[in-house]
Amino acid sequence: MALNNTYEARLVQQETAVGAGVQILLLALLGSAIGLGPAGWLTGLVFAAATWAVLSRALHRARPRSFGPANRVTLGRATLVGGVTALVADSFESSPPVSLLVGLTAVALILDGVDGKVARRTGTSTALGARFDMEVDAFLILVLSVYVATRLGPWVLLIGAMRYAFVAAAKAAPWLNAPLPPSMARKTVAAMQGICLLLAGADLLPYLANLAVVLLALGSLLWSFGRDVVWLWRTSRRTTAQALRSEAAVAESAPQRGAARAAEVRLTVRAEARIEARVEARAKESEMLELAVR
Repeated sequence: MALNNTYEARLVQQETAVGAGVQILLLALLGSAIGLGPAGWLTGLVFAAATWAVLSRALHRARPRSFGPANRVTLGRATLVGGVTALVADSFESSPPVSLLVGLTAVALILDGVDGKVARRTGTSTALGARFDMEVDAFLILVLSVYVATRLGPWVLLIGAMRYAFVAAAKAAPWLNAPLPPSMARKTVAAMQGICLLLAGADLLPYLANLAVVLLALGSLLWSFGRDVVWLWRTSRRTTAQALRSEAAVAESAPQRGAARAAEVRLTVRAEARIEARVEARAKESEMLELAVR
């Protein structure tokens, strides 16, 4: 019996396949427009295949009733991110138009604020959709940091790698997986990363100005992650302390319960002994009466 009778696996998988097809079409358009090189083609195709495989598996596990309009917007953003990834990979061999890369990135960043609104208005918000949106955002920041790092230095990669480093650290320290409270500051800092990297990648400002913009992005990101890690650590300590106090209370109450049980057993034994003594006394009285009668 299916876990969800309304789950249409074929229709949902068709949507992910369409997304992969649109990704390949975008790569073909980029190839015909700017002459996308082998590195760009290979990176774009790997991105399309990986996105299709991971998303298909996630959908199979979640079994949503439908793919949903918000996920379609996010899938469209993922397609644009695939195009940006191909252009960045191609930039190591040639010089793709910066305006094209900036244009695709700008549309992807603008749509970042659309899928969430669509999900809330249509009542289709899901944990899968939120995770899909977050992963697309994180990968776009990683790709942009790679692009900007070729101009400002490898330290820019810290911006793109920080989220993945946090995920890796959470495997060794499970307390980092605890849910965080909603924070407008966190959302603002996350939005800043794409804007700052896009501005630096567009190369519209002098070198020092681009450097300042990216340093601002990195500094704010370090502050945001640091604040969240401290909050998670303190929460973990409080939770651990509460658990230890509960265990101590249970341990303290155990001897008391044991003593009460022992006292109850002693009272029971004494009562039984008194009853036996009374029975024996009556039996002896009966024997003496019989002898007296005789």
